[in-house]
Amino acid sequence: MTEQEVLTLFREANALLEGHFLLTSGLHSGRYFEKFALLQDPQKTEKLCRALAARFEGEGVQVVVGPAVGGILLAHEVGKHLSARAIFTEREAGRMTLRRGFSIAPGERVLVVEDVVTTGGSVREVLDVVKSAGGEVAGVALLVDRSGGAVDFGVRTEALLTLKVESYSPDQCPLCQQGIPLTSRGSRQL
Repeated sequence: MTEQEVLTLFREANALLEGHFLLTSGLHSGRYFEKFALLQDPQKTEKLCRALAARFEGEGVQVVVGPAVGGILLAHEVGKHLSARAIFTEREAGRMTLRRGFSIAPGERVLVVEDVVTTGGSVREVLDVVKSAGGEVAGVALLVDRSGGAVDFGVRTEALLTLKVESYSPDQCPLCQQGIPLTSRGSRQL
């Protein structure tokens, strides 16, 4: 699957929005990927996840883990294509953790998946959970890397779509300075 094909899927689903958005990272941006507008379509989700899984075939992945909420669907579908278990992390008392009886055994090969990355904070938290459990990180698989490839997790990272999407600290945001109303989207309240 090419980057253009991925971008086309986002555009056809009206999942690439223009405006003034508060991102999960706390940064502001004029573009927002409303991934669930795309991921609500099981066939398109399956196609994207098959493409992510293909990049890690032959890597001996035993567990696929993603952060709740966006990573749940991705972990399940990528895990299906890699014949691996699929689990997810959640926040408990503000800290990313494994719950619901999920575990990673020492030495298990783990692929971390995420939908959209700007700074990579959630992925780093999941990587810490995997390493704390003794898991061996096989890599990170992303639908969209908004950093233009600048985010570095210290492991093999594969993104279906890599774009440099400008984001700004609130005090440096030109959209705020222009008086454009700020929209907060996503599941995490800041």
